[in-house]
Formats: sequence, C-alpha cells, structure tokens
Amino acid sequence: MTDTGLSAAERFQAARVRSRSRNLELFRADLRFDLDAFQFAACDALDQGRSVLVAAPTGAGKTIVAEFAIWLAMRQPTAKVFYTTPMKALSNQKYAELVEAYGESEVGLLTGDTNVNPRARVVVMTTEVLRNMIYADSDLLDDLAWVVLDEVHYLADRFRGAVWEEVILHLPTEVRLVSLSATVSNAEEFGDWLQTVRGDTDVIVSEDRPVPLEQHVLVGNKMVDLFDSSGAAATNRVNPELLRLVGGGSRNDSRGGHRGRRGRGGYVDRRGPRTEKLHREHIARMLDERMLLPAIFFVFSRNGCDQGVRQVLRSGVSLTTREERNEIRETAEYHCRTLLDEDLAVLGYWEWLEGLERGVAAHHAGLLPAFKEVVEDLFQRKLLKVVFATETLALGVNMPARTVVLEKLEKFNGEARVPITPGEYTQLTGRAGRRGIDVEGHSVIQWTDGLEPQAVASLASRRTYPLNSSFKPTYNMAVNLIEQFGRQRTREVLETSFAQFQADRSVVDLARKVRSQQESLDGYQRSMACHLGDFTEYAALRRRLSDLERTNVPGGREASHGARQERQSQITEVRRALQRHPCHACPDREAHARWAERWYKLKRVNDKLVQQIRSRTGAVATTFDRVTDVLVQLGYLVPSGNDASAGPDGELTVAAGGRRLQRIYGERDLLVAECLEAGVWKDLTPAQLAAMAATIVYQPRREDAPGTEHALPRGAFRPAIDETLTIWSRLDDVERDARLSGSQPPTPAIAVGMFRWASGSALDDVLRSLDLAAGDFVRWCKQVIDLLDQIKNAGDPELAETARRATDAVRRGIVAYATV
Repeated sequence: MTDTGLSAAERFQAARVRSRSRNLELFRADLRFDLDAFQFAACDALDQGRSVLVAAPTGAGKTIVAEFAIWLAMRQPTAKVFYTTPMKALSNQKYAELVEAYGESEVGLLTGDTNVNPRARVVVMTTEVLRNMIYADSDLLDDLAWVVLDEVHYLADRFRGAVWEEVILHLPTEVRLVSLSATVSNAEEFGDWLQTVRGDTDVIVSEDRPVPLEQHVLVGNKMVDLFDSSGAAATNRVNPELLRLVGGGSRNDSRGGHRGRRGRGGYVDRRGPRTEKLHREHIARMLDERMLLPAIFFVFSRNGCDQGVRQVLRSGVSLTTREERNEIRETAEYHCRTLLDEDLAVLGYWEWLEGLERGVAAHHAGLLPAFKEVVEDLFQRKLLKVVFATETLALGVNMPARTVVLEKLEKFNGEARVPITPGEYTQLTGRAGRRGIDVEGHSVIQWTDGLEPQAVASLASRRTYPLNSSFKPTYNMAVNLIEQFGRQRTREVLETSFAQFQADRSVVDLARKVRSQQESLDGYQRSMACHLGDFTEYAALRRRLSDLERTNVPGGREASHGARQERQSQITEVRRALQRHPCHACPDREAHARWAERWYKLKRVNDKLVQQIRSRTGAVATTFDRVTDVLVQLGYLVPSGNDASAGPDGELTVAAGGRRLQRIYGERDLLVAECLEAGVWKDLTPAQLAAMAATIVYQPRREDAPGTEHALPRGAFRPAIDETLTIWSRLDDVERDARLSGSQPPTPAIAVGMFRWASGSALDDVLRSLDLAAGDFVRWCKQVIDLLDQIKNAGDPELAETARRATDAVRRGIVAYATV
C-alpha cells in the first residue's frame, strides 16, 4: 500500500507508525500467515517496550506473541529470554520447537531433572525453576530482557499457583513480561494488577475462536445440533429436534411434569424417556464415517480411558492404513528403545502398541512418560485417530482434534461427583478444531438420562472462567524474602500480591454495600423514632423477651426444674422493664416495632459485612506475620542487632537454620528443615533415605491404604520415621497455636516400594507391591529425586553424600528415561 492520496499530516503519521513498528514489519515478512488483530496488537505493544497480558482461547495462536519477544531479544547483542511453562512435558515440547528455529547452541532447558545449556540466549524452564533462581540471586538472571509466562492462568492452581505470583512480584523491574492465558472472565482485573506491580502492561483479550465450534448432542445413535440453526432462531436457543428426541425436557417442566432440581452441569432429578447410550466403538465408527476424526474422548477417570481403548480393540475397529501402521510402529520403537525388554512386558507394551497401530490410545497421568510422548507425537502427526483422555490434557500439551466427545458433564472431584463448570467446558471443547486444517471444530455431548436440554445449552453458551489467586506465604518464601528485603519491606511486597489485590477489590464492593445498607438503616431508624423515648432500647427488650420465651417452652430440654424457674424469673423481670419503658405507652408502638425489626435484621447483615472487610484487609500480611512468628519461635529468624525482643514490627535476621530452609521448597519445607536440624535421618542408608523422601512428598488419595508398620524397612528407618512423625506433631501444634492451618501427617504408604526400587528390585515387583500405575510411580520418583537434591544442597556433608547415592539409586530404568 502506498501513501498516494494521503495528506501531508497523514503521510507523517503513517511514517511514524512504520518507524515505530519496523521490527514488527520485519517479523511479519517472515511469517507464512498474517497476524490476527489481537496478535498484531500484542506484538505492537512489545515492539514499544511494554509488557503484555494476552488472554485468548486455546489454539488461537497466543504463542506467536512469545515468539516475537524472542525474535526481538535475538536482534540485540546479549539480551536473554526465559520461556516458562507449568509442566516439564510442555517445557520439553517448547524446547524442541525453539531448537528447530534457533539451533541447539542458542536454546537451553532447565526442568529440575534436566539441565541443558543453561547459559543460552533462550532458556525454557518450569516456573518453579525461575522462582528458585530469583531467590538464589542467580547470575543466569544477568541480561534477562523478557520472561514468557505461558499458561499464566495456572496462577489459580491450589497447590502451585503461588509460584507465578512470586515470579511476577520479584523479577527485576526492567524485565518485561509476556503473560499468555486461556480466556478468563476477569482478564482486565489481572491486567490492572500487572500494571500496578510491573508498570506498563497492555491487556489484549480475544474471545474469538480461530476455528468456529459446532456443538452437537448424541442421543442414542442420532447426532443432532445442540442449538437451533434456523435463521430466525434466537441466539443459543435449544434445537427443537433435540427437545423432541429427549421427550421435551424443559417443556415438561413448564407444564409441571417431571419437575426437579437442576444441577449446574445440566442434570435434573427427574424421570424421563430412557435413552440407550451408544458404545464407544460405535461412536468411533460414526465419527469416522462422518469425517470427524481425529477425536478426543474426555473421560473423567484413568480407568475409563483404558477401558475405552480395550473396548475399541475388542470390537475389531481399525482406523489406520498399512503405511500409517508402519510409521506408528517405528515411532513407538524409537521412543521406547531405551526401556528394558523385561520392563516392556510389565508395562503392557504390546497391547499398547496394538492400540496405537489401530489408531487408538489413552492419555492420562498414570501413563508412562515415554508412552505419553508417543501418543502426543502421533496425534500431532494425524496418525492417531481416537484418544481417550482425562481433563488434564485440556490444560496441557498442544493436541488439537477435529472433534471432542464429552461422555458426561460431571466428574469426581476427590470427594463427590460434581457438575463441570462453564470454564471447564470451555477448556475441554477448546481442543476441537485444528487451525489451518479444519473449517470448524465439533463437540459432541453424549446424552445421559437426567440431563436437561436448556441447562446443557446454558453450560455450553457461557464463557465464565475467573482467575482467582491461590497465593499464600510459605516458610521458605518468608526466609528468602526477609533475607532480600527485610521484614517490613517483605510485608509491603506481599501486600502487592494479586491475592491481596483481589481481596482489596472485594473490600471496595463490600464497603459500597455497607454504605448503601447504612442509608437504609438510617431510614429505618428515623421511621422507628418515638417521641416518648429510645425505641432502639425498647426493641432490644422485646427481642430479649422473645428469645427467653422461645427457650423456656414446656417440655424443653432444660437440665432441671431450678433452671426453668430461673428462666421464668428472667422473663418476668424483662416484662416489667418493658411495661415501665416510656415507649410502651406509645400509640404507634407496633408500627415502630415493625421498623425496628427490619433495622435489627439489616444491622446483623451489615455487621457481618464489616467483619468480612476487617478479615480481608491485610489478609496476606497477617498470614505472613503468623508464619514469621513460627519461624522466630523455632529459631530460624532472630531479632536484628542488639534488640533481643524485636517485637511484632522489629527487623529480623535469617539464622543458620533459616539459611538451610532457604534451599528447601515444597509443601513440607519446615518439616524437612527441622528433621535436618535434628539429624534424625543421618543414619539412614541411601535406599532408606529414598523411602523417607517418599514418605515426605507422597500425598495419598482418599482411597489409598496406609502403609503397614510391619512392612516398613528395618534398621535405622523405623526410629527415624517415629522421630519424623513426632517432629511433625510438634510443628502442627505450633502452627495451630499461631492460627495457621497445620498439615496432614506424612504417610509411609509408598515407602516400602520406594525402598525396594532404590535397593534394585525389579519393576514388576515394585509396581505390584505399590498397586500404582507406572506413570504415577515415575511421577513420585521424580518428586523424591527433587527432594533428595534439596537435601543434598541443604544437609551436612555426610547426609548430602547419602542423598546423592539415593538419587542415583532411584534414577534408573523407566525413571531415568528423558527425551532430551
């Protein structure tokens, strides 16, 4: 496009824009596609030196913004970029992509158990690794220009979310952030916080799916649209054909038939026409016939995923060509080449490979990492046609499909079956539609008796996915921040967290409600005003009398005749006080009393709101103060200088034990530090120390059986576990005395299996003794290795050597497998 026909002022403005966006224009010239509007806006902000928050649906192309930040850094002589992800699998995937783009010499990878080229210009890492770097004041932070926070909505994760806030709060101020998030309904609120704590930050929100989503319902063997597609139909109106197929649904409710309580996920407690569900293998065939493969079946249990694969295999369904089968076998053999033959049999390799060759696989956390990577690789290459997956896939690796099938709209949350939320529905169906391949994506809800059409339509049409902070101060965080900033400055820093930002915003709303209700209270008070005396006082006597009479009814549960007599005496006394009160003689007494009752009820509500405001103001700093009190009591922090008392506002210094605690991360940081301080693990062998680390990190599911004492490793382990539990009990008392929530006791449920593995036992024996899936076992082993590394860094030399040998003993066989 030329400037012909533009005025001089317009040509000048166009030249300024071109000059400002010269980098962006050069970047665009190398792309095989043009940027979408939100991508251009975000990249333009980066080109101007601003940070950005980009919130857009899955598959919309947010990562191009991160790639532009990397491109900008690589045009400078020494600038570096850190690309953080929430999971090691995502880090591995991103590392491979960036190596392909920039070469091995320019890209590094740090995931805790992998350390590749850490001084590269571009380093991919998990968010925890970056947090630990910041606290250690690592020299790898030198020349850092950009940090990409991919999947930043993990900030809401109950267990790990605080790490994202720590990184955002403590990165050097000159570092610019590229925060990439799924679509959240409060992106502007999160952006306002980023602007507050990081400076210039643009919020770029896109709610447009790159590939439109067609939503269907499978009723029996008939697939129909969820929404009415006729031109005259109202937006999100339920398809009349669906209503006919399921017997009317909400129309029955309007006539008074089959009424029941609707659930958030579309379920209603009613009896309607029963619908035979189509088996999974038949659904796979149907989707294949309609050219709707590849598909992801979201099944909310691992066992259900594995059953789905077995059902399809038993039916004889095959969805691949001979050429595809050959390519699949070669890929699987390449990825699993380092696994021992005897382990392959234990892992069910041959049945798994048969499923792959026929185009079917499962994907869940219990799957071996090597197997999971094969599934992801094959699916991305369009060689797998059907994957049965748990919902973790919706939040993780890039695996878009043409179709997503939802077998149920409810899941087990660890305690009960609950309906999925609109946000979860959006995440799951976000996998439907491959950009550049599909014209539209498809979601298929399998109809279940008890669903209600209008509620399902409401779930599928809402896009609420709020981002709420899960931030709370930890012991490790406290000692690290006090070391860097001191006590007072740390409190101020924590008060700038997103958690406090959201609490303060809610306080503003509560205060507004309190003010509004106070106006009503003032009005009620004027209406109950009595010219004879204080009607508030009179109304309080009436309430007192009513309460006494209610608790003194005949046949009540009073302990004795004497107690009833005492209560009757009180009633008589209050009645006399009422009759003597000046307002008792008021002719408008009952009218005033009605206004007084309204005033009293509203006053109780208002008082509760005021209490909420008090509890939320400074909530994060209050928790920090309680954490600090525990650390002072246990000697990890000591008063600075000559002031032995320090007081609640005095400055503190990190003591020797606190320096050890600085190097320990995790849910049980203080327990580990106390055990190291007491030396209770010093006599353990490497295998016993691995078993102890497993006891510390393991978090049992509700159905897990506790470890039996007679099976625990003998020798030094048993007194060590007893002493560890004693220390936990003492810490739990200290925490609860400090008004902190305390913790669950450590459990040795997998200690025996970990001991056997670290002692060299075969995989088959270990998995059988633990009753764990291979993927779960590997995950716990890696957490054990992570804790052993911390013990190696924080313990005395002798224990550090034991931890090193324990790490080597655990990191073998399937645990040692790594793609990089």
